[in-house]
Amino acid sequence: MRINEKTELLNNPTKAGIILKPSSPELKASYIKIKELFSNIGIDVVLESNSATMIKEKGISLHKLCTEVDFLVSVGGDGTLLSVVRKSFNFDKPVLGINLGTLGFLTDINMDELEKFLNDFKSDNYRIDNRMMVEGTLNLNNFVAFNDIVISRKSISSMLSIDAKIDGKPFNSYYGDGVIISTPSGSTAYNLSAGGPLVYPLTEAFIITPVAPHSLTQRPLVMPADFEIEFTISDSQGAVIIVDGQDIYEVEQNESIKIKIASKKAKMIHRIERNYFDVLNEKLRWGN
Repeated sequence: MRINEKTELLNNPTKAGIILKPSSPELKASYIKIKELFSNIGIDVVLESNSATMIKEKGISLHKLCTEVDFLVSVGGDGTLLSVVRKSFNFDKPVLGINLGTLGFLTDINMDELEKFLNDFKSDNYRIDNRMMVEGTLNLNNFVAFNDIVISRKSISSMLSIDAKIDGKPFNSYYGDGVIISTPSGSTAYNLSAGGPLVYPLTEAFIITPVAPHSLTQRPLVMPADFEIEFTISDSQGAVIIVDGQDIYEVEQNESIKIKIASKKAKMIHRIERNYFDVLNEKLRWGN
């Protein structure tokens, strides 16, 4: 689906929930400025409790925050936004990313652009993108990922063997450092550095990219998101599952992880003029 115009919008938002990058008490000045700018357009802000403790302010739990506010604001970089999206997944809240980092594929509003954006936001001159997420099941653990789920070897001294099925039918066996199962949004992350393809972020597809495969015939695969994919660890040393680079699970031999499209999508608040290909050109320095 191509997005050129406004789609769904928030209905007269009056309250925003703020989550700051962890272990960054220096963000207090940024928070005070953000609070002032939101107040100028008639939107109150509430600070998440961990963020509040970090900068010595008052706050409320993330669960309560998500039930009280109209949308969430992630202040930091792409990693902070990934965490916010995953932790608030069940509340279906749109997320605005304010970029205080360096790369910023997902967080596209810088502090010096925030005042202008909020004036546009107040005038309904913005858009909300719906980004596909994936859901993983491992034994009794269920989790969601915005960018990717990585199956990786435990030891650097040996390679990893993985058998893969699509909708219960065998389709491949991987032997190498591991496999990345990426969303289109995550195609610019680990998938890109491992030689996988860039995929337009509003596409609904899985990207399966082998990491340093032992065979030259193993190539990245892009497939529709209405399949369920299953990966079984055939290696005696087991493996580790890494979710969005943040959560880690250990997997033993003959255990499997099942991956499918998540029941909900991540809702991302963006400037109406944001263009994905301009972002690629800027961040990847195409043409330079």
